[in-house]
Amino acid sequence: MKYEPKANAFSIPVRVYYEDTDAAGVVYYANYLKFFERCRTEWVRTLGYDQSELARDHAIVFVVGSVSLQYLKPARLDDLLCVGLEVEKLGRAQVVFRQHVRRGDEELATGTVQIVCVDPHKMKSTAIPDWLRQKLESLQ
Repeated sequence: MKYEPKANAFSIPVRVYYEDTDAAGVVYYANYLKFFERCRTEWVRTLGYDQSELARDHAIVFVVGSVSLQYLKPARLDDLLCVGLEVEKLGRAQVVFRQHVRRGDEELATGTVQIVCVDPHKMKSTAIPDWLRQKLESLQ
């Protein structure tokens, strides 16, 4: 079955390097979370922002509140992967993403990641600012 991305989908290519693999020669399970993080970071860049700018100029950071991940098939050294996301839900102070790792049309891992908007000075959740919320809403 061929994957058909939704309108709010975003993806990046990721090459598997030796450092990404374990002793069995497959991608170490925790590295899928790193791939997901890279994808979300690049997605924010496409909105016109970067993480350090949001923290420095707007006093907001996004932290992972929860994650659920299913490993379906292994990725291996030198594989070219497609790491993607779709905005599943937008709350007052959170965004829930559906994320995946694919090799061609083959799904290797899939998961749900909830990120929370946090005031870095207080380390407490805070509402996503209206100017950013409007951009996020346009992607749902």
